[in-house]
Amino acid sequence: MLNDRVLVRVPAAEGERRSRAGILIPATASVAHRLSWAEVAAVGPNVRSIRAGDRVLFNPEECFEVEVQGEDYVILRERDIPAVASERLEDGTGLYL
Repeated sequence: MLNDRVLVRVPAAEGERRSRAGILIPATASVAHRLSWAEVAAVGPNVRSIRAGDRVLFNPEECFEVEVQGEDYVILRERDIPAVASERLEDGTGLYL
C-alpha cells in the first residue's frame, strides 16, 4: 500500500439478518447510507493510527473495490475512516469515534 491508503477485507455477504426487535430483513433489502465494519489487511507507510488487524468503520459507497488473488478488498484513505476498533491496550478504550 502507498501513502495514506488502507486495504480492508470486504465482509462476507450476510444474507438475511434480524433487527434488534427480531424483524427478519431479507438479503435483497438495501439500507441507504449504512456504514460497514471491515478488518484491515494492510496499511501504507503514512498511516498513523491504524494497524493491520484493526477493525474500521467505512462507507461502502465511497471506496475503491479491488480483487487480489480471488479475494475482494476495499482501498480507503485514512481520513475516510470515521472509527477504529482496536485491541491495543496502550491507546485507551480501543474505540475511536
